[in-house]
Amino acid sequence: MRIYVPAPLSDAVLELLEGDPAVSAISAVRGGSIKPAGDLVTADVAREGANQVIDELHRLGVPRDGTIHVDPAPTWISRPGFDAERRIPGSSADAVVWSDVVQRSYDDSELNWTFLSFMTLATLLASIAIVLDSQVLVIGAMILGPDFGPVAALGVALVRRRWSLFGLATRTLVIGFVVAILAATALALVARWLGWVTDWDVIRPRPGTGFIYTPDKWSFIVALIAAAAGVLSVTSAKMHGLSGVFVSVTTIPAAGNIALGIALGVWHEVWGSALQLAVNLSGMAVAGWLTLAVQQSVWSRVTIRRRRVRAFPVD
Repeated sequence: MRIYVPAPLSDAVLELLEGDPAVSAISAVRGGSIKPAGDLVTADVAREGANQVIDELHRLGVPRDGTIHVDPAPTWISRPGFDAERRIPGSSADAVVWSDVVQRSYDDSELNWTFLSFMTLATLLASIAIVLDSQVLVIGAMILGPDFGPVAALGVALVRRRWSLFGLATRTLVIGFVVAILAATALALVARWLGWVTDWDVIRPRPGTGFIYTPDKWSFIVALIAAAAGVLSVTSAKMHGLSGVFVSVTTIPAAGNIALGIALGVWHEVWGSALQLAVNLSGMAVAGWLTLAVQQSVWSRVTIRRRRVRAFPVD
């Protein structure tokens, strides 16, 4: 952690860090912070103990006038650091640093041109995949779509009771899908006018992409499993599972099929794909919320154990 501490709080912050068993190294540069006027303090903190340290810094009022930076260390060679991890209950890979998760959720839920561009490009790619009945292009569209970020943010908002985040994520999802579908519909109309696509391209047998507009119980179950895995990847120290999440749910392909159905007047495809989209989004939101709720419950127990370690430190 790198902390810009207002001068009146410096001694209290240093006392807090020195007394915490999760902290293995501290440095302070007196007068090192110009804005706010005060000190620059850095500390090595075991990931398992980060939440309580951040909470106590909040109680001291550091974020009100100063700044707390939380930066994961890619390589950490330290015997005191290793001993701190051993003292603190839990595993660093399992630890959820809630400040990081909430901040990332706000970032992923921001409605900006980059998000809208990726949504539109992914939906266009999905529409082309449907016309060509190409599973490879469908997978590419799934990976390109940025919609998992705000969907996961819905679960974070519910668990952490951040209602502004919930509203932001909902707004971003709705506007993102509407803009992407409208853009893909407009280009599909142009392609229809040029004779590049016909309604036969949508209603013909499509063994590679027919699952997009035929939701069933497995669609919901897959969305539950994929979202749970995605949330675990985001909240833990290991993020290797996200690509599997992106190619497991069919939100973007469903949006692409909706656009084609509207442009070509194939309304049963529109309704089926809209239902697929709703099933996937609701399943992902529910799974994200449940996964985060379980993690919060587990780590609340770990925090209690950690307080005991702090009260009775052992080597």
